[in-house]
Amino acid sequence: MSPWLGKTAFMIGIIAMMIIRGPHGRRSGKVRIEESRKGRLEIALLAFMWIATLILPLLSIATPLLSFAEYPLYPAAFLFGFICLAVGLWLFYRSHADLGINWSISLELRENHRLVTCGVYRRIRHPMYTAIFLQAIAQALLLPNGLAGPACLIAFLVMFPLRIRPEESMMLGKFGDDYVSYIGRTKRLIPSVW
Repeated sequence: MSPWLGKTAFMIGIIAMMIIRGPHGRRSGKVRIEESRKGRLEIALLAFMWIATLILPLLSIATPLLSFAEYPLYPAAFLFGFICLAVGLWLFYRSHADLGINWSISLELRENHRLVTCGVYRRIRHPMYTAIFLQAIAQALLLPNGLAGPACLIAFLVMFPLRIRPEESMMLGKFGDDYVSYIGRTKRLIPSVW
């Protein structure tokens, strides 16, 4: 199978993510930040994710710099990667739409921030992380490159445990018992599992 099929699907996914996120970023950016926990670690994690999700893949697609790490794209990997990409994009869209102006790329609470418990947030506390995890799996399967392919998955597996505790602590501080109750009836990433 042509590796360009996987590379093209991956690029369409990246463009779709930017199209999904753009309007939400502009809308929520107009709402004053009430509390921010954006420190050095947060900035480093975001930079690491950008390098793994965009820079390394683009280098592998547009230049020969990472060609030494290329391998064949297999039909099963392409199919599973494409399914992960499609489900991840849908969940990425839904989680942004359900959050509305409460969304932030960083650990921030907006003015009049509310606890969103409807839509995809009804069963999953962090559906955007689930979407990013699915996108990371898609990248690993669609980009047949030993460095660029798994880069986002590695970055996500580093970022998630370092970010989830401060985020949930911030939500507990803001919403107290309501968030404790929400934790009791939802799972972090996978409905009815974890």
